[in-house]
Amino acid sequence: MISLRLIFVVLLCASCGDNQDPAGARALWQRIHELDYRMWERAPGYASRRPSDAPHSAAVEIFVNEVVSDALRADTTLTRWPVGSLIVKDGWDGADLELVAVMLKREDGWYWAEYDAEGSAAYSGAPSLCIGCHQSGDDFVRAFAFASAR
Repeated sequence: MISLRLIFVVLLCASCGDNQDPAGARALWQRIHELDYRMWERAPGYASRRPSDAPHSAAVEIFVNEVVSDALRADTTLTRWPVGSLIVKDGWDGADLELVAVMLKREDGWYWAEYDAEGSAAYSGAPSLCIGCHQSGDDFVRAFAFASAR
């Protein structure tokens, strides 16, 4: 039988997050806000807030930068998102912003960060939790695929 102590330790570790790069996460938070990400194009299929059964809240809004939107329109043979791709997902619980999740494609792969509504990062870098879930996606993007805008 699983002890209550073991359950407590597992839950405690899960709630701690995996903030591998606090300075990078702060810089990315600042960058997306300087770029006014909520004014970007919406991801295909996400013209407005919509319900979600993913771990990023009950409802989400997804915004993509120009690199992503250009790639969606231009390349019918794309199999990997270009370096510079930036995807931001706002997670909502009713009328309350619960979290902001960000994916940035760099030369060395995807950089993930997830923040609470005030910008405190729980995850950053290449957390195994993010990679494990997103590996089933189209180059790690699960919400929409290359062909979704065509």
